[in-house]
Amino acid sequence: MMNWLKNIDLKKSVLVPGLLLFIVLFLLNSISRNWFFRWDLTDNNMYSLSTSSEAVVEQVDDLLTMKVYFSDDLPGEYANNRRYLQDILEEYEALSDGNIRFEFFRPEDDKNIEQEAQKAGVMPVQMQVVENDKMEVKRVLMGMVILYEDKKEVLPVIQTTTGLEYEITSKIKKLVEINKPMVGIAQFEGQTSQFSNIQNLLNQRYTVQPVNLNEEVPPGLTAVLMSGVSDSLSSNEYNNLKNYLDNGGNLLLTQTRIKTNLQAQQAFPIQSNIFDITREYGFSIDENLVIDKICGRVSVQQQMGPIRMNVPMEYPLLPIIRSFNNKEAIVSGLEQIQLIFASEISQDSSSIGNVKFIPLFFSSKQSGEMRGNFNLNPDPNQNPFIRIFNQSDKILSARSEKTHSNGILSQMILVSDSDFMTDEGGGRSPENQIFIMNAVDYLIGDRDLIALRSREITSRPLEEVADDAKKRWKWINIVLPSLLIVSFGLIRMRQQKNRSSLLEEFYG
Repeated sequence: MMNWLKNIDLKKSVLVPGLLLFIVLFLLNSISRNWFFRWDLTDNNMYSLSTSSEAVVEQVDDLLTMKVYFSDDLPGEYANNRRYLQDILEEYEALSDGNIRFEFFRPEDDKNIEQEAQKAGVMPVQMQVVENDKMEVKRVLMGMVILYEDKKEVLPVIQTTTGLEYEITSKIKKLVEINKPMVGIAQFEGQTSQFSNIQNLLNQRYTVQPVNLNEEVPPGLTAVLMSGVSDSLSSNEYNNLKNYLDNGGNLLLTQTRIKTNLQAQQAFPIQSNIFDITREYGFSIDENLVIDKICGRVSVQQQMGPIRMNVPMEYPLLPIIRSFNNKEAIVSGLEQIQLIFASEISQDSSSIGNVKFIPLFFSSKQSGEMRGNFNLNPDPNQNPFIRIFNQSDKILSARSEKTHSNGILSQMILVSDSDFMTDEGGGRSPENQIFIMNAVDYLIGDRDLIALRSREITSRPLEEVADDAKKRWKWINIVLPSLLIVSFGLIRMRQQKNRSSLLEEFYG
């Protein structure tokens, strides 16, 4: 009898804690499905969804399905892409309250998967892989289809994780948006530049249409982009643009004060009534060209013995911008922008009061200006003035908000580079494109994607170091490792002597 009672007590002592442990684990698992957190120690939190993505996911009010077609047995880099994609899709699903679901399909499981993927818009790509100790060419799938209601968006090939969150979030936003914002690109007499790169980029997010300034600007346009005025606008063009702005329009203007021709080595100030409009918005553009020690390069022909060769040479009239007003959403997170023949911007004193003027980015601490006599020769031996960096922090872009007498608010963003958006100029630069998209989003009041665009775009060259500092660090790199090795050897030798002495005393 006593043994039987002991067995019952023993079972109770095992079952009760086990049952409690099971209940606790079950509750923790249930809670963690909806309430979770993670520590992301990467510099730009690349393994966590941004607040921008969270805001877009909140707009999904119906079932959104993600079909991922991804092959197995891919080389290491692409296999990591698959794992990263699965992790980030789990984040989207967890934040969506059940409105977002995803599923992976492997062509290895079913021969019809590849055909289904092709119908959806995901095409197979050929890739070299090592199988059975042989290099083989393999057809693989690495794409995704996003379905929402009767609409579809496709990521045909996912070859890198850089910018992947932005791609997915922008596709989702495009699907859930009911009406795409309308954006115009201004056309005026004398304009010769092409903007196909920027226009193709804008078409992914907005309804883009050309705007002939000789006619009234359509009232439905939320923002207008304008670039490179080299002469005065006609009276019709001027009045139509001004009326658009006075009625609450928004303008992104890329405009320098100096017309340049590098091949002809010529430059002269631009005389235009466009500057009457910019002054109303607080912008005064100086008749100068900004030079900067941090700059791009051009190829210059030089005589190398009997041969004339193209030699790359730093050209301070092509400033590379790395100084941003990080309090401003438009440029926060950007690391670099390329300008071509830019002029300095300052606030016009006559506009103070009804205009809010905010700088966006600046030249470096080692910059200067060229004024009056514009010598465009990049060779410092023939043009010593191009290397005088005795100024700093010149404003090269700013935004303003103007409140009109009728209470209407209009906005303007100015970049002092007429080629900032052109195909032959800055329109090819990914960083410039991000700035333009951010600027347009800011002007139309849609800021969900601004912080996300520049999140994974990094350009981090080594900082410029003075010659003395270079020599100092060179000798530190030579001497310090040797001193550390010698010090380690001396410490080890002393430890061995002490150990030998102890052994002699113990056994002696």
